Amino acid sequence: MKRRIYKNLIEMQEDSCKLYNNNEIFGTKNQEGHYKWITYGQFKLLVDDMRGGLNKLGVTANDKVGIIAHNRTEWAVACYATLGLRGQFVSMYENQFIDDWQYIIEDSECKIVFVSSEKIYHHIKHLQKNLTTLKHIVLLSNDENHKPEKNSYNYYDLLRIGQDHPVPSIHPDSNDLMGIIYTSGTTGRPKGVMLSHGNILSNVHVCPDIVTFTPSDRTFSLLPWAHIFGQTAEVHLLIYSGFSTGFLDNPNTLTDDIVKVKPTILFAVPKVFNNIYEGINSKVNSLPSPVKLLFKTAMELSNRKRDTGTLPLKGEITLKFVQKTLFKAVRKKFGGRLKYAVSGASALNPKVGKFIDNLGITLLEAYGLSETSPLVAANTLTKRRFGSVGPIANNPFVNISVKIDHAVLGENVQSCEEGEIVVYGPNVMRGYFKQPEETKLVMTSDGGFRTGDLGRIDEDGFLHITGRIKEQYKLLNGKYVVPNVIEDQYKLSSYIANAFIYGSNKKYNIVLIVVNMKELLKWAKAQDINSSDKKLLEHHKTLALYKKELENFNEFIKQYEQPKSFALIDDEWSVENSLITPTLKLKRQNIYNRYKNLIEALCIDETNSN
Repeated sequence: MKRRIYKNLIEMQEDSCKLYNNNEIFGTKNQEGHYKWITYGQFKLLVDDMRGGLNKLGVTANDKVGIIAHNRTEWAVACYATLGLRGQFVSMYENQFIDDWQYIIEDSECKIVFVSSEKIYHHIKHLQKNLTTLKHIVLLSNDENHKPEKNSYNYYDLLRIGQDHPVPSIHPDSNDLMGIIYTSGTTGRPKGVMLSHGNILSNVHVCPDIVTFTPSDRTFSLLPWAHIFGQTAEVHLLIYSGFSTGFLDNPNTLTDDIVKVKPTILFAVPKVFNNIYEGINSKVNSLPSPVKLLFKTAMELSNRKRDTGTLPLKGEITLKFVQKTLFKAVRKKFGGRLKYAVSGASALNPKVGKFIDNLGITLLEAYGLSETSPLVAANTLTKRRFGSVGPIANNPFVNISVKIDHAVLGENVQSCEEGEIVVYGPNVMRGYFKQPEETKLVMTSDGGFRTGDLGRIDEDGFLHITGRIKEQYKLLNGKYVVPNVIEDQYKLSSYIANAFIYGSNKKYNIVLIVVNMKELLKWAKAQDINSSDKKLLEHHKTLALYKKELENFNEFIKQYEQPKSFALIDDEWSVENSLITPTLKLKRQNIYNRYKNLIEALCIDETNSN
C-alpha cells in the first residue's frame, strides 16, 4: 500500500476509519471475562458524537481538555473529539498526587476534565473553586445513567448531546498544538511539553519503516497513554496503521488477559521485559535438571548463532528442537502470536534483549523523549544492534538528525566519544508551555534540542545511550558514575525489586536494595529459614545471598563502580510514596532524603572497611 501522508491527526483518523471501517480497533474485557471489540467505524461515530457534546459545553479552538484515566476506549474518543475542534488534549495519570492534578489543570488552563472514577471526580470538584478555567468535570461512567452529582455530566450525556447537536470536524494546521504532555518531574514540578500535529505525524509516518504494521496486527495495551511513547504507539500509530489493541483489565489478571487478546506486537518499557526475563528464568530454574540444561544450552546456541551466523549440525538440531518445544511453550504464555516487541522510555539491558529475541520474539529498542514526539532513533528489522537504540546514519527517521556535543560536558566526559545527545528535526517540540526561559535552556541557537542524555555513536553509526547528565556524579577518586546503568543490571536479579546506587563525593559506591520478598521467602523456605520478614533481612545467609547476587554482575560493572556495602530494605518504592515517577524513574533526591541516615552510615562503613 502506498504510504499515506497527512497534515493533521484528524485527517488521518477520518481516513483510517473509512479505510478500516469494519476492522476491530479497541477491545475491553466485560463482566463475563470476555473481550468485546468495537470497529473503526463505530469509533468514528463515537468521536463525532463526542465532538458535538464537547462543542455544546463550549470547547472551541485552542481550548484545553484534560483527562485523568487509564487506557480505555473513552480516552481515545475524548482525545480525537477534542482535536477535531482544534482543541488541545492534556493527559494525566490516575496514580498521580492530587497536587499534581491541580498544578497541571491550572497550568494548562483546562476547560473540561474527564475522570475515570467518582473518587477522582470529588477530588477535582473540591479543587474546582481554585481552578478558574475549569468549567466541567465529566465522569467516564460504565453506567449510562449514573452521575456523581445532579447537575454533572457523564460520558454518555455528552454522546447524547452530540447526537442532537452534531458539528463538523475542523482540520487543524500541521503546526497547531495537538496537546501538552507533562514531564514526570523527577527533580521538581513537571513541565508542559507542547507538541503539534506535525510533531506526532513526523514519527507516525516513518514507523512502518521500523516494523511493517498490518490491520491484522494487535497489541496489548501496557504503556500509559499519558506517556508520549504509549500515546504515539497505541493511539496515533495504531489508528494510522489500522491495527487493534486490547486493554489490560487489572495487573493481577495480566497473564490471563494477554492470552485472550493474543497480541502480535508489544510496546513496553524495559521493566516489563525485565519481569519476563526474571519470571521465565525463575520457572526454568525450578524445572528438572535435564530440561533446565537444555533450555540454557539453547540460549547459548542462539547467542552464538547471532554472533557468528552458523552453528555445528548438532547445535542446529538442538536449537531447532528447543525452538519448537520449550520456546514455543513460552510464547504461548503471550497468546501464541507475538512476533515483535518494541522497548522504549529507558535503557534496555542487552542481556534481556537477547533473551527475549532468542525466544522467537524480535525485540527492537528505540529511543526518544516527550520533547521529541517521542522517537529519535530505533533499531529496525534490517538494522539492529543490541545495546544500541538504532542507527543514526540512514535511519528511518529521514528528517531527524543527531549530534553529540562533547564540549558541553567538560571534565564530566567518560570518553572522547561521549557527549550530550542533541536532536534536530520536525519531531522536536514547540517548547515548554508558559516557560520560555526553560525552553531557552534546552534549545541550541540552531534549533537543536538538548536531551540531557549522555551518548555516543559507534563506528557503524549506531547510537548508544550511556546515562543522564544530571544523574551522574563523581567519586573521590575523580571517576564519574552513571548510577541508573548499574541499578538496571542489579534489577535483573529475581531477588531484587529495585536498587539505588549512591557515592557522590565518596570513596566508593554503596547500594540500597529493595528486596523481592516473594522470591526471598521462597528461597528462605528452601533453606529452612524460619523468621519474620525483618529478621530474615538480617540473617547471615540472606546477607550472603545478596552479596553473591551483586558479585554475579561484577563482569558488567567497572571495578570502581562496584558498591562496597549494601543494605536490604523491604519498603515498596511507588508513585504513592513519591519515590518513583509514573514512568518508573527513581526520584533520587526523595530516596536520599528518606534513607539519608542509612545511606550515610553505609558510606562510613564502606570507608572504614577500606
